[in-house]
Amino acid sequence: MLRRSRAALAALFALAAGPAGAEGLVLQLELDGPLGVGNAEYIINGIEQAEERNASLVIIRMDTPGGLVNPMRDIVKAILGSSVPVATYVAPGGARADSAGTYILLASHIAAMAPTTHLGAATPVSLGGDPPDSPSPFEPRPDEPPKGESPGDEGEAAPGNSDEEQHEAEPPRPDSAMERKILNDAVAYIRALAEAHGRNADWAEKAVRDAATLTAEAALQENVIDVIAASREELLAKIDGREVTVDNEQVTVATGGAMTVEEVEPGWRTKFLTTISNPEIAVLLWGLGFTALILEFFHPGAMVPGVVGVICLLLGAYALQIIPVNYAGLALLLLGFALIIAEAFVPSFGILGLGGIAAFCFGAIMMFDSGIPGFGISIVFVVTFAVLTGAALLLILGYIMKLRRRGAVTGEGSIVGGIGTAMEDFTVEGRVWLEGEAWHAVSDAPVRKDEEVLVRRLEGLTLYVEPTGRRDRSEAQFQT
Repeated sequence: MLRRSRAALAALFALAAGPAGAEGLVLQLELDGPLGVGNAEYIINGIEQAEERNASLVIIRMDTPGGLVNPMRDIVKAILGSSVPVATYVAPGGARADSAGTYILLASHIAAMAPTTHLGAATPVSLGGDPPDSPSPFEPRPDEPPKGESPGDEGEAAPGNSDEEQHEAEPPRPDSAMERKILNDAVAYIRALAEAHGRNADWAEKAVRDAATLTAEAALQENVIDVIAASREELLAKIDGREVTVDNEQVTVATGGAMTVEEVEPGWRTKFLTTISNPEIAVLLWGLGFTALILEFFHPGAMVPGVVGVICLLLGAYALQIIPVNYAGLALLLLGFALIIAEAFVPSFGILGLGGIAAFCFGAIMMFDSGIPGFGISIVFVVTFAVLTGAALLLILGYIMKLRRRGAVTGEGSIVGGIGTAMEDFTVEGRVWLEGEAWHAVSDAPVRKDEEVLVRRLEGLTLYVEPTGRRDRSEAQFQT
């Protein structure tokens, strides 16, 4: 009896220690496009959902040019802390895992790629840019001897090596202390990720220092990835039974047999964050918010422009918190909007408007010039905005010139010089019909009924007129 109990207990322990996620559920997540806060939150939530549902595997299908550092590190932390194996799969054919995508791929428990894909170019990009008079952080220093030469051996290269081979053999060093700190931190980080899963840490370092890249086939030969698979089904078949280290424990991946693959779609919040983190959308939000507040300022109490303006500016401010921004560009952008709006309220015959368009174009180009893939602004967007704004300014200027030619339409300016019609015969004083009203008129010459009169001046409510000698023959022309 005791032996049977022990056998049953051993069987239970064996079942408990079996392959992870025996339910046969695989969750697939999509990382498509630049990596930002929105899609990072989506990936992290997907991994947490897989843990809650005790899934067998998480597949991150990736095609990214890279993105922001902090969201990338958040995803890496989620992968390393996951209790469910994570397979990052660079697919379909032609996809890439550049920059931040390389870190995520190397951090995954299983690194897979489809044929005709590539990875690499993981050199960190400085958001602040380089000083104008200093060399690039990845170019040789001016005071450094050329590679392959010692300070005392001018013009002599190492035997058997060309200048190009020497340059490739020893990459240039960053120039400033901050650049060296950023680069060395990135190197240590990516080496640790590669070593954690037994992958080629030396090549991973080259991907950071030299922006090295590899195709899928070369990456498999260099022990940078684990699997090449042309489809998701082939990937599941190839990794079935593979042992991986998950949360410091050896786990056997079970993806054979009847598997249920569920594609997790991003929620509305993720889509919203991704949309407003687009630099072009952020520019439009700032422009709309700024314009609406100006309208509220010139028309106090309208309320709608003020509410819309505040909401748009707050959304734009949030977008600027999650994407890299050059604040000199932002200042030029706001100046451009201010000048364009000022042209509408204080006509300057196009001077303010043209200055605003120029300031907007320069500001938009500078504002998001970070060098991070997916977080720049399209020149097509800038040119389109400039053309549309210029066309609008031409319409406004044309309307203003038309009004100037028309002259005054209210007040004394619209009455003096106008043509009225006598409502009765009079010699000195009588009544004249002008602009839909009956006026008291004074004339030095006799005026006959229905005769047109020219207004010479206006004093109070009295018109001083003179007859033109023409008669208005229209019927029912005035009311009494």
